[in-house]
Amino acid sequence: MTIPIIISICALIIIAYLFDLSAPKTKIPSVILLLTLGWAAKQLLHFLDISIPDLTSLLPIFGTIGLILIVLEGSLELEFKKSNYPLIKKSVFASLIQTVGLSFILAYAFYYFGNYSYKDSLINAIPLSIISSAIAIPSVKNITKSSKEFIIYESSLSDIFGVIFFDFIALNENINGAAFGNFALQILLIIVISFVATLGLAFLLSKIKNHTKFVPIIIIIITIYAISKMFHLPALIFILLFGIFLGNLDRLNNIKWIKKAKPDKLNVEVMKFKEIVMEGTFLIRTIFFMLFGYLMNTAEIINQESLIWSGAIVGAIFIFRFIQLKFSRLPLRPLLLIAPRGLITILLFLVITPSQTIELVNRSLIIQVIILTAFMMMLGLITNKNEKKQKQPLPQENE
Repeated sequence: MTIPIIISICALIIIAYLFDLSAPKTKIPSVILLLTLGWAAKQLLHFLDISIPDLTSLLPIFGTIGLILIVLEGSLELEFKKSNYPLIKKSVFASLIQTVGLSFILAYAFYYFGNYSYKDSLINAIPLSIISSAIAIPSVKNITKSSKEFIIYESSLSDIFGVIFFDFIALNENINGAAFGNFALQILLIIVISFVATLGLAFLLSKIKNHTKFVPIIIIIITIYAISKMFHLPALIFILLFGIFLGNLDRLNNIKWIKKAKPDKLNVEVMKFKEIVMEGTFLIRTIFFMLFGYLMNTAEIINQESLIWSGAIVGAIFIFRFIQLKFSRLPLRPLLLIAPRGLITILLFLVITPSQTIELVNRSLIIQVIILTAFMMMLGLITNKNEKKQKQPLPQENE
């Protein structure tokens, strides 16, 4: 059975690669095709009466690694320059308002209509309020640069704010002054860790002469993230800061050891590192969504009881986004419909403890929201006609 399994896995990944190549032309988000591919593989195995062990435990592992690599890949592409400050401020505002504001609105709906406690309702609402960088970032390769940068910032920050907000609500039994004080210390600590670790890893990147150096650095990054999560620190902040630092080395020539390392040569190493991260991100993201598709049941996809709620939640997502974009004076096209839910929604849903779960937010609802928002994004990309020709920049604030 070993050889057929290897051949099957390779064939699925090659098909996924073809999906990735065709996505810019078809405008179909690869996540929809990957979920379908995983689901179809399961139906085929059932038809052939081939039994596969339970793979559920693998989902959080691939999801966590995928989240790290996706945020790292996105942050490596961000240009942190003065002209981008207005864009960054708009991205921070958009991601924070949408994640926190929408969470409270959905939580109130769960609390009012489902008669659950407000805290449990909020814990279950937060995963549904987070834009998935795992889906958004790969899907916006062919829109204008300014819109793409906004989506990268917004979705990456949405992941970070969402995870921090979720941990804060879920891990604190009482939300009081002590909880906020502890939270502030955690933020301060992770910033210090990020600063030290980022300088150390960048130094290693410039000094290691061995032909194998990028994979060990990625392993160290994942390890720092995992250890930080063990102590309930907002570890994604470290990933974001590290990526921004490496991606903007040419603007940090005033740092002594960077001068000695010769920034031009160091940038070459960073480009190689970025390529490795992109390859790894594609592989892990592909495996995660195919695995999730494989674990989906047909009954969960077409569950009519949850479909009403999932439709209402998706409607609330885009109404809230419309208001926020209008308030921020950002273009509705193509940004309005690019608000998919995905990897981080699944990960947070899986870690909600049984005592905090509510019956209304179940697997069917999560799956339907992910699929519906992915279809809405596809619609937005398809109807975004001549966007490249227009090259409409995001409004810049007067400094």
